[in-house]
Amino acid sequence: MTKTEIKEYLDFKVEQYNTPHFIETDPIQLPHRFTKKEDIEIVAFLIATIAWGNRTSIIKSGNRIIDIMEHDPYNFIINYTSKSINFVHRTFNAIDLDFFFRSLRNIYEHGGLEDAFSPHTEIEGVKGRIIQFRELFLSTEHEKRSEKHISNPQKNSAAKRINMFLRWMVRTDSTGVDFGIWKSISSSELYLPLDVHTSNNARSLGLISRKQNDWKALDELMTNLKSFDPSDPVKYDFALFGIGAFE
Repeated sequence: MTKTEIKEYLDFKVEQYNTPHFIETDPIQLPHRFTKKEDIEIVAFLIATIAWGNRTSIIKSGNRIIDIMEHDPYNFIINYTSKSINFVHRTFNAIDLDFFFRSLRNIYEHGGLEDAFSPHTEIEGVKGRIIQFRELFLSTEHEKRSEKHISNPQKNSAAKRINMFLRWMVRTDSTGVDFGIWKSISSSELYLPLDVHTSNNARSLGLISRKQNDWKALDELMTNLKSFDPSDPVKYDFALFGIGAFE
């Protein structure tokens, strides 16, 4: 396929999968239950954090977190004090969830989640924003084991779950899938969440040559996708994910 043919193919697949029907089977359905900005972003961040494994399992565990937060996420977080929690999703357990609740409380005491992704002083773009956020998030007292749940692009992680969260929050989506409630970050900055589906399909289309699913591979992919649509390159996540997940 030529580059023009690849773009036309992916544009067609974006239209096919970027629809309200996508919400019905995806973990993004959970923050869609809420209307308040802070409630949406808290639920979205926590669901994105545990987004590995099959989607049914993620949704089940996400419902458990919402139950723990008494279906009132922002008020729960700002009033949170450590307590006994019964929770586990894969390697993310009650110790990690308690830390995440406490760190989110600290973040909302100092401007909120959107402000936490402010530009880095030295590293440009979304990579710098994620690094800045990670430093702030880990400034709350925690056990070393919890650090693995906040990916580090400085160590070449593709930061799949944080990039997914940012897509949800930033991308303005006329079809109603993504929320577009954060205005301080441009959609042109976003990187897609690189997973097994997106990476395999991107390689089959010649959009990634690197074998590892790391930040360098993600950089390569985004350079290609920005040549298709510089203002909204991450929309192609719907195409590359959908081809693998649904076809």
